Amino acid sequence: MSNELAERIREVVGDDPNIGEIRMFGGICFTLNRNMMVGTMKDGTLLVRVGADGEAAALALPGASRMNFTGREMKGYVIVAAEALDDEALRNWIAMASAHVGPMPPKPAKAPKRK
Repeated sequence: MSNELAERIREVVGDDPNIGEIRMFGGICFTLNRNMMVGTMKDGTLLVRVGADGEAAALALPGASRMNFTGREMKGYVIVAAEALDDEALRNWIAMASAHVGPMPPKPAKAPKRK
C-alpha cells in the first residue's frame, strides 16, 4: 500500500530537483531541501508535516489525526487515513506540507558513512 501511495506522491511532486526520498517509518519519506515534508506509512496512511501553527487547521480536515509514533504525539505532524486520500486531497496535503517546509533553510547533506 505504501508503494502505491509513494507512486502517487511522485506524480504530484514531479521531477523537482529539491525533492528527495528517504526510507523511514517502514515507508518512504519525501523531503524538500532535505527537510521532511510527507511520508508513506506501511498501512497506506500519509504522514504530513504541517507545523505547530498549521496543526489545528490540518486536524479539522477529513481523515486527519494527530501523529502518534511509539506512544508519543509529535507536534506539527498529522496522519491522514488512506480512504481520505483521493487525488485532490493528496495534492492539497502535499501543498500544505510544502508551504510549511519550503521556507525552512535547507538541511546540510550528511557525510557518507565510513566503512
